[in-house]
Amino acid sequence: MNLEPDDVRLMPIRLRRELLATGYDDAAILRAVRSGQWTRARRGAYVNAAPFASLDERSKHAVRARAAVKQAKTEVVVSHASEIALYPDPIPTWGLDLRNLHLTRRDGRSGRKEAGIQQHRGRLAEGDVVRIGDVDVTSPARALLEVTTMATLEVGIVLASCLLHRRLVTMEQLVQRYSGAMDRWPQTLTTDLVLRLADGRLESVAEGRVFHLCFAQSLPMPCPQYEVRDPSGRVVARLDFAWPDLGVWVEFDGRVKYQELLREGESVTDVVLREKQRQEMIEDLTGWRCIRLTWADLARPEWVAAKIRAAFSRSAAARWLLPSA
Repeated sequence: MNLEPDDVRLMPIRLRRELLATGYDDAAILRAVRSGQWTRARRGAYVNAAPFASLDERSKHAVRARAAVKQAKTEVVVSHASEIALYPDPIPTWGLDLRNLHLTRRDGRSGRKEAGIQQHRGRLAEGDVVRIGDVDVTSPARALLEVTTMATLEVGIVLASCLLHRRLVTMEQLVQRYSGAMDRWPQTLTTDLVLRLADGRLESVAEGRVFHLCFAQSLPMPCPQYEVRDPSGRVVARLDFAWPDLGVWVEFDGRVKYQELLREGESVTDVVLREKQRQEMIEDLTGWRCIRLTWADLARPEWVAAKIRAAFSRSAAARWLLPSA
């Protein structure tokens, strides 16, 4: 796992002390900033203005994290949410708090929070440190466990499932690292739940959020990526989630999904019609009820849960009314 050499997050960073050593003075640095040539990534650290301005918040955070490592007065590694910002796409930073930079000290001494940087103390075991670009970071397993001590359960499930799906970690690695003293860290109640609920079959942030919704709303946990087969046994569809015993399945509709399904020369309308035909085929094969959810629906978890429970009831009633063979 590494960034491509031309990844803009690896842009050169000039520290004030380095610039002064090469002949610049503060007035020259200020002129370069005011002219739009440079901009401050953070206090005392300068980058080329145009490429930095084009970055999203995730990537700007990654650049600032690299600058903070260069400025640190002790040896540190990038950790927690800041490390996730350095990961190659498509590892999501959804739900992570990127307001502060997170670094872990190598010397094991107490950390502190100042100037937008949270320094953490934590014993770094063998295998806990890897390299991304030009900085050392904590390993994917350690970073995920670190994040679960600060983020919500929902965010933890989303991130853990993504790392598992991308095969950056295994559940065995997570459990082994957690049981190796991290289980005695403070604020690990969420970590326990994340390790129980994370599932590498979940392929997106949306699917992770739906999975968490089912747990939080005390719904039966669904089967992700359920395969539907035709009478010959051939797999003809894969469902985001299904409750086979309850006769209900869920598909998540999002703009990105429909864009990904576009074929050459097609419009979004063509994709919608094809998805409608697919739904009808699945319903004919299974007799199950379909629930379609959107990103906006996830802001109303109680409403979604009620909708799913109602589908369970209708499916059960329909099966009861069907004549027996």
